[in-house]
Amino acid sequence: MDGVSAPTALTDVPDPTFVMSEDGFRLATYSWGDPARPTVVLVHGFASNTRDNWVNTGWVRDLTRDGFRVLALDQRGHGASDKPHDAREYEMTALARDVETVLETYLVDTVAYVGYSLGARVGWEVARRLQDRIDRVVLGGVPDGVPLRRLDLDQARAYVRDGTEVTDGQTQQYIRLIERVGGNDLEALLAIAEGLRASGAADPDPATAPTQPVLIATGSRDAILEGSKALAEACPDGRFVEIPDRHHFNAPGSREFRAAARAFLAG
Repeated sequence: MDGVSAPTALTDVPDPTFVMSEDGFRLATYSWGDPARPTVVLVHGFASNTRDNWVNTGWVRDLTRDGFRVLALDQRGHGASDKPHDAREYEMTALARDVETVLETYLVDTVAYVGYSLGARVGWEVARRLQDRIDRVVLGGVPDGVPLRRLDLDQARAYVRDGTEVTDGQTQQYIRLIERVGGNDLEALLAIAEGLRASGAADPDPATAPTQPVLIATGSRDAILEGSKALAEACPDGRFVEIPDRHHFNAPGSREFRAAARAFLAG
């Protein structure tokens, strides 16, 4: 694309612009590039944020160099956004509606959507709800079931409460992920996991898969690999990329993932 703005430094993050959700929570949003250019919206994964998932890994830099305007948000419970501790505030419909509210506030009619992990599961819902506004969809590490179902909530809460040792391997990885990112609120993040389960956030329904062009990418060492492949096959215009030698927690930083997504978004 021509008319590309100056390259974005790897760690440049503007001050957040706050958008109010329908139910009164502040959502931190960020924008890079010329608003007149085609827009890509980025939605991060669990226990991450815009800087960690998309800026430090080079996604924002590369997409702006490709000539896109980039719009991102910290999902509720994350980053600079409000972090309620009530599990009832984290239903899947609320997370999807937050993305829609951001698009409406920024007056964006049509966008491409890129999400990872929880952001990818939210993206499955957003793409279905906004078929006429989301023209291309990249879902990295999209869970084939209820997000965070592999997290042992009892062990995680005992760890938060009194430091009880976590013995479940998957839960240990989630705890390390949570503690790696500065500013994370453990109570809010556990409320997200509890809320998604309690609200009946069902598995992605292949019968109602998004009809837009969809790229699903999952690490070769990710436990959800086969489920992600099945979701790609269920999409009428879906394709799948296996990210070599990556597991669920380090796939966002993969150059191969980024390159496949950029080629897909270029259409």
